[in-house]
Amino acid sequence: MKRFSNSLGVKLTLIIEPNAKELLEELSLHNAHFAAAKLAITPIRQQHYLFTHAYHETSSQLIYRSGTKKPKKIKEMEALSIEISADDSINDDLTLLQKKWKKLTWQVNQNSSPEDLMVLVNEKLIDFTIVNSDEIKLNQKFYPELRIAFEIGKPKKIAWAFAQSKDTSLYNAANEFLEQQNNSGELKLLIAQHFGHIQSFDYVGTRVYKRHIISRLPSYQPWFEKAGNDNGIEWILLASMAYQESHWNKEAKSPTGVRGLMMLTRGTAKDIGVNNRVEPHQSIFGGAYYYAKLFKKLPETVTGSDRIFYALAAYNLGYWHVRDAMTLTKKSGKDETKWINLKKTLPLLRQKKWHKQTRYGYARGNEAVKYVENIRSYYDILKWEVSRHWQENQPKEAIKALSITPSAL
Repeated sequence: MKRFSNSLGVKLTLIIEPNAKELLEELSLHNAHFAAAKLAITPIRQQHYLFTHAYHETSSQLIYRSGTKKPKKIKEMEALSIEISADDSINDDLTLLQKKWKKLTWQVNQNSSPEDLMVLVNEKLIDFTIVNSDEIKLNQKFYPELRIAFEIGKPKKIAWAFAQSKDTSLYNAANEFLEQQNNSGELKLLIAQHFGHIQSFDYVGTRVYKRHIISRLPSYQPWFEKAGNDNGIEWILLASMAYQESHWNKEAKSPTGVRGLMMLTRGTAKDIGVNNRVEPHQSIFGGAYYYAKLFKKLPETVTGSDRIFYALAAYNLGYWHVRDAMTLTKKSGKDETKWINLKKTLPLLRQKKWHKQTRYGYARGNEAVKYVENIRSYYDILKWEVSRHWQENQPKEAIKALSITPSAL
């Protein structure tokens, strides 16, 4: 929306409404020029609003908790107690289904978001809810007991909504803008930047990680905070790196000889002044210093969150292999400063056809991509755990650090 307003040369003003229902009502009253809140295009909504070209797609999914009997088909929903949010278009979906399944009933919660209802299912306070696929994809790692029963209906297109009017000039401009963003690849880049690290849900891995947050992290958290503060790194990012490296096991050792919480090589440890790689304090401060060094060394053209991802890849793979991948990316005609492009090039460093064109040769670039994406997921979970569950029990310094440090990922 900001890009669209810039293209028109006007100021963007955002008005926040509690749910999609009230948002569209305000739009009908012409209290806004258009609405954009993950709005699905439905036949019912199309009777009242103009929708732009779609910029995303999602589907409705029935959610239940592990331990509850899994419904297998829509007919079984007639016997279920289902609660949904007014935030989505789920009510329209169910209204259409009710024409065939007469006994189907549900309750619309006007005050709860889809995530709120997933929490209630997770805590066994309600039995079932229905959310769009993006919601469960984003939140299942936070609530690993939640399960998807099945999809309801066909996938739905997501778009901006405009009130019906004789003057469609702004609507036409929005369509033109979205089409341009799609054709240029900018839309794909935006989606990948924010959601590209969301992988297939790993139930076992997530449960183990959440246990380790409670049992292992507290011993090292003060050092992550201090090392992060000393080197300009968010401590949650540093802790997430350490978990990817060692699962916060100070005795960790890889087959290639890297050791300790931050898995430093012998050469790297020597270069940065670490004389005992398995000593947690030295490992954490050494790893933080090394990451910060790589971060600063990257070209100035790599900015924002991309710079963080590039530095993480360099920590895993080596700085010059990342630079080799940037060179190959540029040769292919793509922007070498964007992670969405680099993560497609890095795996090529395993293939002779490609790595023989580089200065530093073969590298396991596919592992570096997985390394970065895993850390992004660990970061999301840890950030969520800290903000939602630890604030009353953790030292004030930890909460202060959390509140003043912006999320880079």
